[in-house]
Amino acid sequence: MTADLAQTDCIVEAGTVLCGLDGNGNMHLRHDVGIRVENGMIAQIGPLAAVGYGRDSLPRFGSSEMIAMPGLVNSHHHFGVTPLMMGVGFAPLELWLPRFRAMRSVGARLDTLYSAIEMLESGTTTVHHIASGLSGMPDDWDRATDAVLGAYQEIGMRVGYSFMMRDRNILTYRSDAEVLATLPADIRYWLEPQLAAANVPTADYMDFFKASRSKWQGRNGAFVRHHLAPANLHWCSDESLQTIFATAREAGCNIHMHLLETERQAAFARSQYGCSAVEHLHDIGCLGPELTIGHGNWTTPRDLDLIADHGCCICHNASSGLRLGSGIAPVNAMRQRKIAVALGIDQSNITDDRDMLLEMKLVWALHRDTSLWNDRPDAAAVLQMASEHGAKTAGYGGSVGRLEPGQRADIVLLRRSRVARPFIDAQTPISEAVLHRATKDAVDQVFIDGRRVVDGGKVTLIDREAVLAEICERLAASESDKELTARTMVAQLMPYLEAFHREHPLPQTEGSYRFNAIGQPIAPPDIITADQ
Repeated sequence: MTADLAQTDCIVEAGTVLCGLDGNGNMHLRHDVGIRVENGMIAQIGPLAAVGYGRDSLPRFGSSEMIAMPGLVNSHHHFGVTPLMMGVGFAPLELWLPRFRAMRSVGARLDTLYSAIEMLESGTTTVHHIASGLSGMPDDWDRATDAVLGAYQEIGMRVGYSFMMRDRNILTYRSDAEVLATLPADIRYWLEPQLAAANVPTADYMDFFKASRSKWQGRNGAFVRHHLAPANLHWCSDESLQTIFATAREAGCNIHMHLLETERQAAFARSQYGCSAVEHLHDIGCLGPELTIGHGNWTTPRDLDLIADHGCCICHNASSGLRLGSGIAPVNAMRQRKIAVALGIDQSNITDDRDMLLEMKLVWALHRDTSLWNDRPDAAAVLQMASEHGAKTAGYGGSVGRLEPGQRADIVLLRRSRVARPFIDAQTPISEAVLHRATKDAVDQVFIDGRRVVDGGKVTLIDREAVLAEICERLAASESDKELTARTMVAQLMPYLEAFHREHPLPQTEGSYRFNAIGQPIAPPDIITADQ
């Protein structure tokens, strides 16, 4: 372990500690305590005098004014500088992703540091980074992966890492050859080499995964977990999926798969296989406790039963579903089946950043439903989604996501005065106060493995202003010829892709969300459009 990763022994004082949910779904609290950290792990939580006795030499942080909670987990993240910042406005997913080909790059290190700053300063200590894809030769994959993981190491953040894999239908829901045949020659000649560079046998990706995983477990094993990420059912052949799942099961790693994000993805599975996407995964042996389904907006009751029976998790990306018009995941129905639901900010949240405190507020509000008696998630449940459940999907289940002895010391300190200002009644549950009133300006200090990575609300291990200035400088520079060509080609490409989608439609239900369905047609019974 390098000096930069040295674990810190210390004592963290807090007036209130949100430890995590108990067996009855209530937040377990401790009051007026010290948290003793030894070798990066929580060794003791108890009265400050007892925890500190005979340990006067240990550094001390926090105060009785602080609220301590587990570090939050962003379970679904892709890259840093957002599409909106780069001139790509919002559109349905199928018409949004192709425009990424015109986006400029600031390099993997700066891009990763940018979003990591936003996450850490709003209390997120662990992220599942899903690289959008690898192309070129294995040496290129290695350099790209090392740049991302090196940036997280530099800033002190814990990471689960995977890269998306596709072996078909990159451009639409039909074969790329069909789409290319409709394009003018100049667009086709520009696009074909990009598709070829990403046309890699799944077995080659599995070899790279094993090599990279081995290297990083030796280099920074406590802070890095490698996972596998088949991109989506319409992007992956059955053979590719079965290879990926076999590799994951042999390695004992997790799989994170985008699935049923949009209505068109649900329609593709039914038109292609005569059943739902989840049912097809079941048929080919690709459901299991190693799987986290990213999004799941268009899951059916039968899908959710299968997901629960196989012990899969769901990563709910609320902002993404709303901003792209993809849909709302049936979270209440998932919780009724005891499915572990984690939270992901995906590309960015409703304010175009990575503030999990804000994302949690949206999740809570989105699933209120209209019934007087429905079992909707309370603040404590949402906090669990953003911590303990997220840790499970990111590969750190049982070691982070709670504040109790034996857990890694990933701790967020919130200033009570900023949560409670100007006043909050003592009868207000503290978990409710944190969820509804805490904003990122309440985050004072953040610890990962007991190491202080945020102080006074700002990251400590890198020069944040230098990173932001360098990003601005690079993007303010004139576009290169290659970048100008990409922008021109994508602008010319999009009308052809839109026409192709219109000429090859997939059936759509256009059903209303459950809580907005008064006076609207009822969706077919095999489609859940909100919390049923």
